[in-house]
Amino acid sequence: MTTRLYSHGACLDHDTGPGHPERPDRLRAVLTALETEPFQDLVRLEAPHASREQLLRVHPAAHVDRVLAALPSEGFARVDPDTVVSAGSGEAALRAAGAVCAAVDAVLAGEARNAFCAVRPPGHHAEPNRAMGFCLFNSVAVGALHARAAHGVTRIAVIDFDVHHGNGTQAAFQADPDLVYVSSHQSPLYPGTGAASETGVGNIHNAPLPPFAGSKQFRDAYERELLPVLRSFAPELVLISAGFDAHADDPLANMMLSDADYGWITAELCKLANETCGGKVVSTLEGGYDLAALGRASAAHVSALLTH
Repeated sequence: MTTRLYSHGACLDHDTGPGHPERPDRLRAVLTALETEPFQDLVRLEAPHASREQLLRVHPAAHVDRVLAALPSEGFARVDPDTVVSAGSGEAALRAAGAVCAAVDAVLAGEARNAFCAVRPPGHHAEPNRAMGFCLFNSVAVGALHARAAHGVTRIAVIDFDVHHGNGTQAAFQADPDLVYVSSHQSPLYPGTGAASETGVGNIHNAPLPPFAGSKQFRDAYERELLPVLRSFAPELVLISAGFDAHADDPLANMMLSDADYGWITAELCKLANETCGGKVVSTLEGGYDLAALGRASAAHVSALLTH
């Protein structure tokens, strides 16, 4: 079976203005890296819109309406001090969430082994009732609840290796024992959540890492704690919040991961999925703000999806 790549040109039309780190060039860097010869076997598809029904499984109607009403007809607006929107932001956010839902459909139908959603804006900071941290809708949570509603999948795991804790995904999952969230992230760092003591109903597993933690601490956190948790849970679907901002070159944090670390963790998660759910993995782009590092790390990530 194949690896699918979901993206859409509308995701480039989410304009955050001059100097904003979450900029269209991020997605261009990823797509350029995936246009090279090693990725010729990717099956490339346009991301559809997420439906309102899909969004409402995570976000109340008032939140969806508030986000879409905040979009300016021209120029920029802010939905929080860090989160800038433009006229194209709503379309981009709908395509980002729709990409994850479409990828879930394909993987669970056996049409693809796994998939990567090269989309923006990111999503893992978006809480059910709050857009924040560059994020409008929580795409990975929307995809998880779509898998449950449309396909009857019960046990779903989200693994988040973005350098920032995914407070929004944790908030969406924390009362549901059939949804497991595991996160490695720098602490202290924005958004200030993600302590090891935050455990939900036993389904939240945070591995905070100190500034300047590198490959050994990152890999130890997974080998000793997070991967055993996931194997015990035995997910029927593995979703990845793939943020590449724990890279040593990233300007927004202080961790020291390498390109190879992203290939390693992706391979480990694919092996886990092969053991528990026939290799069903859907990944979506979250952070990563040094363009060269983002391109290389995302290439390492997708290479592992292709080969595992």
